[in-house]
Parts: sequence; structure tokens; C-alpha cells
Amino acid sequence: MSNNYLISICIPSYNRPEELGRLLESIDSEKKELIQIVICEDKSPKRDDIGIVVDNYKKQTTYDVKYLENLQNLGYDKNLRELFQHADGEYVLFMGDDDMFIPKALDNYIVFLNQHKDCGYILRSYRNIYKDGSTEYFKYYKSNTKFDAGVNTYIELFDKSVFISGFCIKREYSLPFMTDELDGSLLFQLYLLAEVCIRYPSAYCEIPLTQAVVGNSVPMFGSSEAEKGLYTPGSITIENSINFLKMYFKVIKYVDKNNGINSLDTIQKNMSKYSYPSIAIQWEKGRKEYKKYVCELRKIGMDKSIYFEIYNIGLLLFGKKICDNLIRFIKRILGRRPKL
Repeated sequence: MSNNYLISICIPSYNRPEELGRLLESIDSEKKELIQIVICEDKSPKRDDIGIVVDNYKKQTTYDVKYLENLQNLGYDKNLRELFQHADGEYVLFMGDDDMFIPKALDNYIVFLNQHKDCGYILRSYRNIYKDGSTEYFKYYKSNTKFDAGVNTYIELFDKSVFISGFCIKREYSLPFMTDELDGSLLFQLYLLAEVCIRYPSAYCEIPLTQAVVGNSVPMFGSSEAEKGLYTPGSITIENSINFLKMYFKVIKYVDKNNGINSLDTIQKNMSKYSYPSIAIQWEKGRKEYKKYVCELRKIGMDKSIYFEIYNIGLLLFGKKICDNLIRFIKRILGRRPKL
């Protein structure tokens, strides 16, 4: 098989053998010679089960699959760097092990990627699938869009790139920025985005590429040394959510320091405008705990726009289900995320 891979699909794997199998089965390109699959298992309790899933997949697929088992639990960010070291593709495309590709989308994405080989980062659109069978698309622009290199592009794309699956970045451009300074943040990929977008052109691909099944799995973060004390594995506590958001700002400050810029205030305002998911994530804890959580969000600077107040009041008056449906309705009418 050719070693001239366009894409290395890189999967940080931890404790989800069934979901990993589902992801692997969703990789449906007809251009197999352009794709490499790299899986780094991060010493989870279900390592043996994951190994069996990968072995069975390798027996029936013609993709080139590279499977590695970490000697110790590295944690999410370090495991991403491990994937970079073992990937051979021109582009690294990360996939969460509990997500999937949208059927027939990968080949169209490859065409787009070949047309934008000068770009260091590609922002994709994606969709969520909910328990009731409904879907929500996350689209950001009216059509395919190209961006010049620079600080403004990094700021523009930063808050749109949190979802790991489909995160696609040129490997060669990323390798100079490998660092352990942000381990435990769960946002190492956003740091790479910043450094690469500042220096190289980027693009947005309007083709929805990946999908997440919402509510079917719990976060596993918090097992590694770098993550202990920040996250509680298997749950989404208020402390988890606050620490995760604090890490956003840690990444931004690190980028600002490295590049002699000041992007923190602008990105905080952007995040506040689109803070509904961050606010609503703790709604199910009950109104008392929810109000405490909102107070904590204010303390860390998430209330820098009027939209933060609108989301909070909307949740208190109408509840999460109605607010969710309203936001999805607006996005369906517009065909993309509204520009606030």
C-alpha cells in the first residue's frame, strides 16, 4: 500500500471498544490509498477489548491501520501528541472514539482538501444526533470559505473548533508546536490551531463530515496525572465545566504570550455570545445548583455579552427543552450558526 497518505485519521482511544468499532465501520472512503488510520489506546481498563476490536477490523479492512498501546495513561493532550508522532499523512484528522463519519462525506471532503493544499487548518461542519432521533447541524458560513494567515483568522476560527472529531490540521505545520505546557487542558488541538492559523492560510469546508451521538457516552477525562483534580471521570460536574472553561483562557493566554498579541478579551466576548451550551450543560442539576454555576461562570468572565444574560433568563423562564428547540429552529431557518 502507498505511503503517500493525504489523511491520517487519528483516534485517541480510551475504554470504548463498542464505540470505537462503530467509528471504524463508518470510515467509508473509496480512496483508501490516501487514508491511514492511527489508534493510540491510552491504557484503559478495557484495553484487551479494544485490542480485539482493532484486530478484527484489521482482518477485514484494506485501510492501513496502525495500532499502538501506551505503556502508561498519558491523558488526552499527550495522547494527541503521541498520535502526531506516529501519523504519516499530510494532514492529521482527529476523531473522538465515540463519534462517526457521516456516510459518503469523506470522499467529498478529500476533494476539498486536495483543492486547498496550501491551507494549514480546515474547519469542518458536523451534526449531532439526539436520543429522540432529531439532528442538529453545526455550520458556520454560507459556503466554502478561505481565510488568510493571521491573528484575525485564529480569533475567527477558535471558538468554532472545539469539537474534536473532524479537526483537520497539516502535520508538518503543527510539529514545531508540540509542548506539554497545556497538558490537562483537553484543548491542545486549539493551541495548534492558533499557531498554525496565525502563520498559514485556513479554510472552511461546508460539507458536514462527522457526527456525534449525544448522551450515549460519558466523559472519561480525569484518569491521567495531568487531569486529576481537574475532572471527575464518568460525570459532568460543575467543577468539571468550570475547570474546562478556565483551560480555554489558559490556552489563549499561552498563545498571546508566545506571539506577542492580545486576543483574550476578543475571544472571551465571542465565547460569551455563543455560551448557551456552556450554560445549559448544568441545567439538569436543578435550579439551585444551576444558579450557583452561573455565578461561577460570571467569575471567570463568561458574561461579557448580553447574549449570556439572554440565555440565562431564557433557561430560567422556559427551561432547557424549549430553549434547545428554539435555537435549533433558528439555525435551521438560517442554514448555519447565526452571526452575533
